Amino acid sequence: MRTLHLGALLAATLVVSAPVALPVALAAEPPVYTGFLSSLAVNGHDPVAYFTDGKPVEGSPKFESRYKDATWRFASAANKAAFDADPAKYAPQYGGYCAWAVSQGYTAKGDPANWRIVDGRLYLNYNTEVQQTWEKDIPGNISKADGNWPKVIR
Repeated sequence: MRTLHLGALLAATLVVSAPVALPVALAAEPPVYTGFLSSLAVNGHDPVAYFTDGKPVEGSPKFESRYKDATWRFASAANKAAFDADPAKYAPQYGGYCAWAVSQGYTAKGDPANWRIVDGRLYLNYNTEVQQTWEKDIPGNISKADGNWPKVIR
């Protein structure tokens, strides 16, 4: 009968698990929020439509672009062309993460239904309650979020 020493078992476990655990520990958030197992920015909504239509509009798989490792969808070829010409103008701030969360030093999903354009920039928030909190001091929260971004995704 063979016996396995506890030390040998522990060493074998560490050798096998270390390569798996290390990348998880060093993993960073992607630069654009896309949701779990998705590559769609703004949950598939057209970021240009917030500026042109004044509301969230579902994008189409017929009109897609890649920007910052995410897939962006648009409601029309014209909106896709506008985005492609100046993506930083239309992409939501903080990669589409919740503006309030970033102002507080962490990340959370941004909801395409909870948005606001301030000084020509699109901001998303987690939900209506969080957006109302963010809106109590928009300039202060933007200033704090600007100071935290992009450190919060590293």
